[in-house]
Amino acid sequence: MRQRVTKDLYAYWDGLRGARSAPDRSDINPAAIRHVLADTFIIEIDRECAFPIRLCGTRINALWLEDQKGRSFVDLWRASDQQAVAAAILTVIDGVSPIVAGVRARSPDAPEIDLELLLLPLRHFGKTHARVMGSLAPAYQTGWFGKLAANPLELNSLRVIADADRRSVTLSPPMRFRTPPGVARSAPKFVVYEGGKAP
Repeated sequence: MRQRVTKDLYAYWDGLRGARSAPDRSDINPAAIRHVLADTFIIEIDRECAFPIRLCGTRINALWLEDQKGRSFVDLWRASDQQAVAAAILTVIDGVSPIVAGVRARSPDAPEIDLELLLLPLRHFGKTHARVMGSLAPAYQTGWFGKLAANPLELNSLRVIADADRRSVTLSPPMRFRTPPGVARSAPKFVVYEGGKAP
């Protein structure tokens, strides 16, 4: 984790869960994380693996110059990365394992932006496989941010956050996606990444 937003949101989530594998959606107090809300989102886990966005921060909306609430989280990504993103979300909820990823955003005729993605499992009314909270934080600002709509996001690397002893946080080796996988929205291929902990 490199970005302050990522570190702060993870620390808040980790504090809420206590001895549990994940906190409940109702535990989240927006006022406690007001300084990272602009870069924060919550997605719903659905049967179609579209993962609709239920809450979306203003800085994330600014990437596409419109509110992303209700949109499929998978559709924010280029076609060649959609299956990997869906598989990563399934890893988060099935393994109760947070994930951090390197992301790139581009806009036509404008400099690219590097961002850091964080995905964290949430329970919803005690139910697992229900929600994922995350953040998408830019490493730096460019002149076009909030003025031009970004192309679909590009997934550069992905790591599972492993903290089995709860005293330190380590990251698995980065997994990079160079060969475009086939996209299968209705039944994404499940990929198991080493690391993390079971509930």
